[in-house]
Amino acid sequence: MEKTLEFPDLLRLIDERSTAFRAAIASAPSLDVQVPTCPEWTLFDLAQHLGEGRRAWAATIAAGPDATAKSAPGGPAAPREREALLSWLAASTQALLDALREAGPDRGCWTWWGRSQSPRTCGAVARHQLHEIAMHTYDAQLALGAPQPLPDEVALDGVEEFLFTIGTTTVAWPHEPAVVDYHATEGRSWRNWLSGDGVRAARLPAPGTDPDAAAASARGTAHELVLALYGRIPHDSLKLDGNRVLFDQLVAWDPEP
Repeated sequence: MEKTLEFPDLLRLIDERSTAFRAAIASAPSLDVQVPTCPEWTLFDLAQHLGEGRRAWAATIAAGPDATAKSAPGGPAAPREREALLSWLAASTQALLDALREAGPDRGCWTWWGRSQSPRTCGAVARHQLHEIAMHTYDAQLALGAPQPLPDEVALDGVEEFLFTIGTTTVAWPHEPAVVDYHATEGRSWRNWLSGDGVRAARLPAPGTDPDAAAASARGTAHELVLALYGRIPHDSLKLDGNRVLFDQLVAWDPEP
């Protein structure tokens, strides 16, 4: 079975995707361009969100494992002048990377995903940060009419990270118990178990393992799967089999109290 991305890979890809985000901002005809996948946001709003979020997570990581809430972002506010904004974004990414390197992957960290399968560690924070940055990089590129597919290693890990972090919970599934599979055409598959005990997920040992056990399945490239999971494209743009209502129920469900 292929391994999950290692901590140095996560840091490398955070830097790479952040660089791609800044390239989109640098090439935009205006920072007032609307972002269709983030309603009511302009490119400036998206850049501000991304930079402030990385600064807040850098501070949260630095606060250590005993922190009880997410920290406020430190440093200056996002400047509106483009070159200054690009420098501010680069400094935001560097603050996050510095905090992660200082802490290492195994140190505990406050996170909002206490009910999920993902651990509350700096390594898990780095993993989720990569995919938030990657998704918003796609958003920025889409706003400019030139969206690029996520790199394969990012997309494959992004499907798994979404299912494990956002898609699992100890809150009871409010519908009939079911099993849902996700198949990437690159050769990796995952399974979600939905029940009164909550939702859990696992990578399947091989594509198509025990296919009859799933009530529904979705198939596409890893890029397509992760875009659908994050609501950037509709689920019915994937190849869906079985009980398609399950996908509507998953999208509509908010397990947080």
